[in-house]
Amino acid sequence: MKIYTKTGDKGFTSLIGGTRVPKHHIRIESYGTVDELNSWVGLIRDQEIGEHHRDVLKQVQDRLFTIGATLAADPERSKMQIPDLHEGDIFLLENEMDEMNKQLPALKHFILPGGSNAVSYCHVARCVCRRAERITVHLAEESPVEEQVIIYLNRLSDYLFTLARAVGHAQQVNENIWLPRM
Repeated sequence: MKIYTKTGDKGFTSLIGGTRVPKHHIRIESYGTVDELNSWVGLIRDQEIGEHHRDVLKQVQDRLFTIGATLAADPERSKMQIPDLHEGDIFLLENEMDEMNKQLPALKHFILPGGSNAVSYCHVARCVCRRAERITVHLAEESPVEEQVIIYLNRLSDYLFTLARAVGHAQQVNENIWLPRM
C-alpha cells in the first residue's frame, strides 16, 4: 500500500463516502485537530505517569480514532460502518477524574500550566482538546455530528486537566497557582 496517492495535490481531499472537499473545510479541521490531540496523548503516554494512566490513555487514543473516523465521514453519503462511542466511554473519564480527585488537594485557584514535562504535555493536550471541541461544535452548526462526540471531547479536556494535577501530585511537583496581580 502506498502512503501517497497524489489525489490531494490540488488542495482537496475525500471524506468517507467519496465527497471531495477543500483541505481547509471545517470537517477536515475537526478531525485533523482530533488527530493532533491523539499525538499529544501518545506523548503523555511516553512519560513516567504510571501504568494505570497509560492504560486509560490508550483507551482514549482508541476513542479518538473512533471520533476521527466519525468526523471524516460524510453524514449524508457514507455507507461505511464506523465505530461508535458509548456512554461508558464518557463514564470512564468521569470515574477516572473522581478517583484522581480523591487523592488531590481541593482546587481553590486557577493553575498555570507547567511543573514537569508530563504535566505540561497534559496541559497542551487539554488545550488542543478544547480546540477540537470548539471546531467540532462549529461543524455541528452546519452538519450533523453525533452528540456523544462533543460530550466526549468536553469530558476529555476535563480529564486531561485532572490528569495534569494527578501526575504533578505523584511527582511531588508543586502546582503553579495563579495569583492575579492587583
